[in-house]
Amino acid sequence: MQNKTFLRIVALISGISGIVILVGVIYPIVSYNTIYASKYTSLISPVTETVNQVQGAITDTVNGNTTDYTQASTWFAGGATRDAFSGSKVDYYTLSIPKLKIKDAIVAIGGEDLTHHVIQYPGTALPGKRGNAVLFGHSILPIFYNPSNYLAIFSLLPTLKPGDEINVNYDGISYVYNVETMFEVLPTDIQVLDQDSSDSFLTLVTCVPPGDPRNPKRLIVRARVVPPR
Repeated sequence: MQNKTFLRIVALISGISGIVILVGVIYPIVSYNTIYASKYTSLISPVTETVNQVQGAITDTVNGNTTDYTQASTWFAGGATRDAFSGSKVDYYTLSIPKLKIKDAIVAIGGEDLTHHVIQYPGTALPGKRGNAVLFGHSILPIFYNPSNYLAIFSLLPTLKPGDEINVNYDGISYVYNVETMFEVLPTDIQVLDQDSSDSFLTLVTCVPPGDPRNPKRLIVRARVVPPR
């Protein structure tokens, strides 16, 4: 009798744990679409056929072709090729976002491995220069957010608001940017990578909804440099 009672308790605990885990996975995706996505121009792209988790990297398999989204060159269709990302000498600077507790994250100029760095898109302006510095960062389920983990570093990017501060230290000089606009685009909308020489801009890009392995959209956070006082 005691064994049956014990087994029932174990089964009940296992069932509740399963529900909690399921809610923990689904809720962040649903909440993003209901809380954050409504603030942006939402564009829906076709859903991929098969989604796999491979050695911690999100991949899509469509018609036998596998795409690894921890590689920055896969994020925009028709954008820079893998050679463009890896062809230049790798250099580094740092990025901090106080609101998200991101401090001195390493940004790589050249290379495309998002598991070890934030990546600057090839051909975009350097920080502090006129133009648009475009940075890619990975995101996962917000419940696993860790500002020191590059696979999770941009998971809370949707919580930023206009006026929030972004700090960049490049070549020994510190720059402060303020968020101006936030919006969503499809992976085919590569015009967000265009340059604007009217000022110094910083654009942060991540896949959304965070934690959705299909990542059908790209969140764009556009910031402008604050002139030195």
